[in-house]
Amino acid sequence: MNKKKRYPVVDERLFLQSVARALDVLEAYAAEPKAKSLGEIATAAGINKSAAQRIAQTLLSRGYLEQADHGGLTLGRVFLDRFFDYQRSNPLIERATPVLTDLRKITGERVDLSLFDAKHDNLSIVYAIRLQSKRETFYATLAGRRLPTFISTGGRSCLAQLSDDVVSDILARSELRPITPKSIVDREAVWGKIHEARRDGYAFASEEALLGEIVLAASIRNGVGVPIGAVHIAGSMSDWSAGDFRKRFAPLAIEAARALSS
Repeated sequence: MNKKKRYPVVDERLFLQSVARALDVLEAYAAEPKAKSLGEIATAAGINKSAAQRIAQTLLSRGYLEQADHGGLTLGRVFLDRFFDYQRSNPLIERATPVLTDLRKITGERVDLSLFDAKHDNLSIVYAIRLQSKRETFYATLAGRRLPTFISTGGRSCLAQLSDDVVSDILARSELRPITPKSIVDREAVWGKIHEARRDGYAFASEEALLGEIVLAASIRNGVGVPIGAVHIAGSMSDWSAGDFRKRFAPLAIEAARALSS
């Protein structure tokens, strides 16, 4: 069964269990997004096979699930429509697109916009825009990828804007697990990276989320100074030393984030 995500607390009197179960079926594809049988869906979503069949048929009728070529059910292309709807509804993404397009031309490296996910207890950031460079790892550089706040440069740049008490609470609720062998997961070492981001005005990481990659990020803040996202610039360790990368791109990331802050 999937480990349940943390979601905002709502009035239980207004909570529809049937809708939640349908969403559990869709989220069953998060850990392993391959075609699944009804039995696999039921197990992953934590429901019985009869409920899985009814929900799956409903989702099939709306295009959120599709019949896979070699059997089973897979996520439907309708999700691309909803992704499109979300992107055009978010004013920060609209404002950031031309800024990041120019930044990509100037740097020649991958540039990203991440959103600080306050709706999910600030435990993660999610990439909303990713403008690729000449060589990338497919799934790791797709828009929609989610990373823990404590391990991502975007997350650390946002944590640097928060009080120590708030940061301590976020870290206490975070699962400090590595993504790569180079990931920093020791609590005191993570604090050190947050203090570094406060001092420098941006966060920097080397191979913590993707081997061979160096990346830095500067936070975007709203009108009252609350961090809402970050601008990232990512490069390859085969092209850059850490010092040269930071010297060349940190001012550009900081300026882009400042331009997008309200």
